[in-house]
Amino acid sequence: MQSFDIPRLVSVYPDKSGIRWWTKAWFNNSESGEAAIEIDRQLAIKFINDNIEKDEWLEEYFPKQMEVYHNAIEQTREQILNQLNI
Repeated sequence: MQSFDIPRLVSVYPDKSGIRWWTKAWFNNSESGEAAIEIDRQLAIKFINDNIEKDEWLEEYFPKQMEVYHNAIEQTREQILNQLNI
């Protein structure tokens, strides 16, 4: 069985002084990605330590993009099921 997914990459990073932290996401291998969003340092550390799942993070900070992601996955699933006549 094949797996169909849309690549999602997320990163957290500090400013040069390490005071302000940001998160940025890239969907479907886009070069520029989404606009960076300022986040709390403690949340950045939780993410870095794998205490927050990637999709949970993306749902929180990039909800509109994740809605598009879920719709695309559902549409692909429906197309495959229709091709298989299920």
